[in-house]
Amino acid sequence: MNTALTILAASEGSGGSGGSAILMMVGYIVVIGLFMYFLMIRPQKKQQDQMKNLLSTLETGDSVLTTAGFYGVVIDINDDVVIVEFGNNKNCRIPMQKSAIVDIEKAEDGIEK
Repeated sequence: MNTALTILAASEGSGGSGGSAILMMVGYIVVIGLFMYFLMIRPQKKQQDQMKNLLSTLETGDSVLTTAGFYGVVIDINDDVVIVEFGNNKNCRIPMQKSAIVDIEKAEDGIEK
């Protein structure tokens, strides 16, 4: 602590460059903050928005991929809970949170043009 004060006092005494050093340090902090925002925070927010938009288009009959890697078909949709049927067995229906869905493949209408 004492050495830090000595260095600070020496830098202030030699031409008054202490103010410019503080401005330089604040500038570096701002640049690093912007760098972190554009490389980490902004892409994550974009991904969250894409996922929210994807889940808002979820409908009954859509094929889904879960975070566990299971493929299934949506049978019923509530607020945050989705009932998914796995495989050909009609008895294998599992309720799960919407957030457990990673990918959605829309059901085809069977009408070909």
